[in-house]
Amino acid sequence: MLTELIRAVRPTVVLLFLVTLVTGLLYPATITGIAQVALPVQANGSLISDTKGNPIGSALIAQNFTSPTYFHPRPSAAGKDGYDASASAATNLAPGSKDLRDAIAKRVSDARAEGMTGDIPADLVTTSASGLDPDLSPEAAFLQTSRVAKARGLDVAKVRSLITAQTEEPILGIIGERHVNVLLLNRQLDTLSATTRGK
Repeated sequence: MLTELIRAVRPTVVLLFLVTLVTGLLYPATITGIAQVALPVQANGSLISDTKGNPIGSALIAQNFTSPTYFHPRPSAAGKDGYDASASAATNLAPGSKDLRDAIAKRVSDARAEGMTGDIPADLVTTSASGLDPDLSPEAAFLQTSRVAKARGLDVAKVRSLITAQTEEPILGIIGERHVNVLLLNRQLDTLSATTRGK
C-alpha cells in the first residue's frame, strides 16, 4: 500500500521540484543576467548619480523640485505630500469633481503668479495616474524658462536651448509623446550654471 502511494506521488513531487527550479530559479536568473548585460542601467532602476557617484534619484521617478532655480515637475498625488515612491497613486477624483476643479484652479493661479502667460499645459496642473511621472511636455518646460533663467542669472535663450537638447522624441516618430525628463533637465541645468559661473 505504501509502495503504491509513493509510486503515485513521486511524479507529482518530481514535477513540482522541476517546475520550481525552472520557473523560480533558472528563468529569473537567466533574465536577470541578460538584463544586466544588455540593459544594465535600466535593470538597476535607471539611477542618476552625482559627481561623486552617490545615487540622487531615478530617471523613472518624479522628485519634488520647489526652488525657483529648478524646473518643477508635474503635480503628484502619491502619498500625503506627493512624490512618495512607496505610495504611487492618482487622486481618483471624477472629472466633474469640485475638489478636482479647485485643485486645478489653484495650480493655474500659482502658475500665473510665477509669471506664466498664455495657455497652461495640462501636465502642469493635473496629476498623472501614478503620481510619479518624471516627465513634462516641452511646452510645460518652456513656460518655466523665464523664472529659472532669472533665478539663476542665465540667458533665457541658453535655458531654452537646454530644454530643446533634453527633449526626447517619440520612438520611431510615432510611439509616445515628446517629453523632457525633469530630473535630467535639472542636472544639466546645474552643469550649465556651473559652467557659466566659471567664465
